[in-house]
Amino acid sequence: MRFVKTPAAVQLTGLSTVTLREWTNRRALIPADLPPKGKGSPAGFTWHTILLLRIAVVLRDRFHFELQPHQNLFASLKAGFQRTSFIAPWGNSLVLRGDNGWSFVEDADGLPLAEDAVVVRLQPHLEALSAGFSLPHPITSSGQLELFPARPIDTLTNASIGAETVEPRNVTAAARRRSA
Repeated sequence: MRFVKTPAAVQLTGLSTVTLREWTNRRALIPADLPPKGKGSPAGFTWHTILLLRIAVVLRDRFHFELQPHQNLFASLKAGFQRTSFIAPWGNSLVLRGDNGWSFVEDADGLPLAEDAVVVRLQPHLEALSAGFSLPHPITSSGQLELFPARPIDTLTNASIGAETVEPRNVTAAARRRSA
């Protein structure tokens, strides 16, 4: 499981450090996955929690929701996200039906709803998480994440390592042992 620390979480969520600390520690609206070990140490967040924080920001800023009364909904969403792979929500929207009811629905122009709901598109949030957590974009993958993702290697470092020559060790000096 990949974790990001508080500074990266601030960038990914758009929250200030103070607000992030308020939501994850003091009010425990959406708890961090790895709580801070002490004063001044950063908390750790998985993509599930960052996605949930981004959704909470949309609900607060765009729809002017008061978030504290929906703490049970956030707990339900977090439990559901933890059972979901990173690829599964791509191409879906999140439908919040009220109380603790929610579901994923495929993105479509004419979304038929039988009841009132708030619909949050997940695509822009997942794209930000894909870049922030260095996860592959599902459109380029074959429906499964890579076990060992490729990481870029600096060619100058490799060239300097390969250019070094190793001098042979003096075998007789290595064979002798000093005693105290």
